[in-house]
Amino acid sequence: MKKPNLGQKISIGVALFCYTAAMGCLGALFYWNGKLGSDHPVISSLGASVVFFLGAGIVLHVIGKANLPDLKIDK
Repeated sequence: MKKPNLGQKISIGVALFCYTAAMGCLGALFYWNGKLGSDHPVISSLGASVVFFLGAGIVLHVIGKANLPDLKIDK
C-alpha cells in the first residue's frame, strides 16, 4: 500500500473527531435522558447527532484508508 496523501491524513483526523463527537453526544443523550425524559426534543436531536457523526466518521475513515491510484496525466 502506498503512503496516504495529505487529504487522506486530514480525512482520518476528521474521522477521529467525528467518533469522539459521537461518543460525547451519546454520553449527553444518556445524561439528559434521565433528567428530561425520552419524549423531549433534545433527546431526539442528540440521537440524530450520534447517527450523523458515526456515519460521517465511517465514511471519512474509509476514504482515509483507501488505496487510491495515481490519476496524474503524464505528458
